[in-house]
Amino acid sequence: MNLMNTALTKVLVVDDMMTMRKLVIRSLKEIGFQDISEAADGVQAWQILSTSGSNFGLVVSDWNMPNCTGLDLLKRVRSDSRYKNMPFVLVTAESEKAQVVEAIKTGVSAYVIKPFDTETLKAKLEEAQSKTAG
Repeated sequence: MNLMNTALTKVLVVDDMMTMRKLVIRSLKEIGFQDISEAADGVQAWQILSTSGSNFGLVVSDWNMPNCTGLDLLKRVRSDSRYKNMPFVLVTAESEKAQVVEAIKTGVSAYVIKPFDTETLKAKLEEAQSKTAG
């Protein structure tokens, strides 16, 4: 993902709360992303990812969701060769150090704590891009 090519990057936003999905999508559009899909949980997100080929360039996922958490989705994504290097950003209200450590060990690209604004999200996306570039 190149933030200079945001219009070309396909993004998947995953959150069980439609309100949060809409907020994240609005921020992504303000940053310049145009091709945005959404899923209500990790199970639905994985179905979208696994049937779409490898044309997604970024996942922004909530951590706490029913059926399949953001961390479980991250584990699935990292274990798939098509997506193992794709930027993956976890969004959560949790800031417990143990959770952050687990997410980092699992291969999260960046971590955003709610509430956040567009500038914070953009900074985290740039951090995610720099970690996965190369």
